[in-house]
Amino acid sequence: MDKVVEEVEKTKKGWDEAYSKTQQHIKEIQEYGNSTMEETKNKNSLPRLNGLAQDGLALLNSLQFNLDLLAPQLPTDDEVQSAKALLKTWRSQSQSLRMNLRNANLQAKDNMRKTAQKERELLLGGGEESTVRRRNLQTKAGMTSAAESITESLRRTRQLMVQEVERSTNTLMTFEESTGVLKKAESEYKGHRSLLSRTRNLLSTMQRHDVIDRIVLIVGFILFSCAVLYVVSKRIGILKLQRTITAAIKAGMAGKPELARKAVEEGINRGRFDGNVVPDKGLPLQQPMRDEL
Repeated sequence: MDKVVEEVEKTKKGWDEAYSKTQQHIKEIQEYGNSTMEETKNKNSLPRLNGLAQDGLALLNSLQFNLDLLAPQLPTDDEVQSAKALLKTWRSQSQSLRMNLRNANLQAKDNMRKTAQKERELLLGGGEESTVRRRNLQTKAGMTSAAESITESLRRTRQLMVQEVERSTNTLMTFEESTGVLKKAESEYKGHRSLLSRTRNLLSTMQRHDVIDRIVLIVGFILFSCAVLYVVSKRIGILKLQRTITAAIKAGMAGKPELARKAVEEGINRGRFDGNVVPDKGLPLQQPMRDEL
């Protein structure tokens, strides 16, 4: 059998027991005061009977609440509808019990008034029976009053204990909720901490790559600059040689062979110290020079 169905059956059984007991207490309250004062004092007092009846009604309300919670959890729709109908019946029965309790208290007060009037008439009458009854009343009145005060004190103590138990239960539930929240926060903190550590490692790797990239760029720029300087320096030497030879050719064409020969000799001498200059192989001066670069 399903656990929910078992709980519903237990609730129904508890309702039947509590309902019958509460009805019995209400009946006792209704009959309270019909007998003589001595017989009435030997029974439970009216406040105690009222307390028992109120406890029964509170238990019935608790059972109604349990059934209201369990009804939607039943496995079939028929059982759910049956539980809801039963809950409606219980509510009407509980309301009827409250009305009966109110009427029973009114009836008990009326009975006590009538019984007290009868006792007063007997006490005011003469005879030995009246004297004995007066003595018994005087003796038992104090005992009854003390017993009622003790009962009321115990009842108040019980109510305080119930309140403390409920307060302790609420405190425990609050502690459990707080513990759950703390555990959840701890798990989230651990997840964030691992994420932060991974992020820190990635940042360190990126920083190392940035430094390496900068070094590579600087070295590449230096090498490129050296290559450019080397090419420019070589290019400037060739241009100087070309200008010298051109000047010599122009001078020879102008009728100054001495200057042309001197310019050519100077150009050749300079070319000896330049590794990129092609040596003179007897080529005619009019042959155009080619830039090897």
